[in-house]
This record gives sequence, C-alpha cells and structure tokens, in this order.
Amino acid sequence: MLTHFAYSYLIIALRYFVIAGAFFLIFYIIKPKRFNKLRLQQGFPKTKDYYREISYSMISFFFFALYAIILFRTPIRAFTRLYTNPAEYGWGYFAFSVLLTFIIHDAYFYWTHRLMHHPKLFKLFHLVHHKSTNPSPWAAFSFHPLESMVEAGILPVLVFTIPLHPYAILVFFLISTVINVYGHLGYEIYPAWLIRSRLGKYLNTSVSHNMHHKYFNSNYSFYTRIWDIVMDTMDPNYEEKLNEVVK
Repeated sequence: MLTHFAYSYLIIALRYFVIAGAFFLIFYIIKPKRFNKLRLQQGFPKTKDYYREISYSMISFFFFALYAIILFRTPIRAFTRLYTNPAEYGWGYFAFSVLLTFIIHDAYFYWTHRLMHHPKLFKLFHLVHHKSTNPSPWAAFSFHPLESMVEAGILPVLVFTIPLHPYAILVFFLISTVINVYGHLGYEIYPAWLIRSRLGKYLNTSVSHNMHHKYFNSNYSFYTRIWDIVMDTMDPNYEEKLNEVVK
C-alpha cells in the first residue's frame, strides 16, 4: 500500500512540475519580455512566493494521492463505479465520460470555492491560496491542507457518480492541471479569435482568475464562466480588462 501511495504521489508531483515548470520556464525565465503585452499585473512574485507556492503544493499532493489510494486500492473500490474493460461501455462513452467529469467539476469547483470565501471559512480554508495575489504557475495547487481535502474531493464525487475508466480519470486530471496552471499563469494566452467566438464568451480565462486573486470577491469559476454568469458573480470590469489584453 505504501509503495502504491508513493507512486501516486510521484506521478501527481511530476505532472505538476512538468506542466507548471514548462509554463514558468517560458514566461518567467526565458521570454518574459517577449510576452510583456500579455502580462496581467505589473511586476513578478518574489522568490519566496514561488517557494511558498511549491511547498504548499507538495503538501496538497499528499491528499490527492491519499484519496486515490483509498478509492483504487482498498475494498472501498467495490462501491465505486470504476470499470477496467473499455468494451463494457465502449469508446464513445469513454469520451463522453471525460466530458462529464469537466461538467461535474465545473459545478463542484464553483460552489466549493464560493463556500470557502465565506467569512467564517476563508481564513481557515482558503487564505493560503490567496496569499498569491499576483499568482504564478506554481500557485495552481498551493492550498491549505483543509482546502486540499476539498479540492481532492472531486475524485470521490466522480467515481461514485458516473461509470469511469481509470484512463478517463488520468485524462481528466491531465487536462485539468493544464487549465489550472493556465488560470494562474499571470498572462492571457488565449487568442483573440477564441475569446471573441461564441464559445469564448463562456470560457474562463486567465484574466478572469487573475482578477479573482487580485480582488478576492468575484470570478469563482474554473473551466467556464457559466456559473459566474448565472449567479451574477462576474467582476463588472472583466470585459474591459479582457479587451485591454487581447486588443
């Protein structure tokens, strides 16, 4: 069991360092001046901020790995809806199930995120993450241990809700990590044609999440802005800020 936990932890950490590290290397080390027009806030975090973000992320991965081991490697698995034979549901459902994971996570993230902004919960759960008022890619998983348990909680929600193949979960977490890092990148890299398309009206952007880190009280969404739009929690200056960056 301990060996499986170690493998899970290493895979999660490796995914983080490869994806966040690649973005950090390009936008913060190699070509920061080239992408200066896409920068969302003036200045960069201090070195100590990067260390803080990475340190808390490494703690967060403990809970992500723990949840995975409990659900995949203990008798609890028999009560989940996990399956191992793709032919059981077909490849069409496999692709559809990945889409479902994002739809479910989009709602889960919005409401848990907004709940953690409640005054009675914010300092206990979410303050650590908001110490990154000018976030870097390393901030994507920089959570207090209590928040880590909430964020990792999407895994049991998924495996107890819909039939899922383990590879579908891998695809989900890989794409989710990329989008999470993008949201904390500090640059807006979506092209103007995408942002101004019909789909782009509903996509969440790095601009949106960066404003959330800067102002704290709006823009709670993850993949799309649908829940923010429906619940009227978008920052009223979002469109203006977005247009400044992508013009």
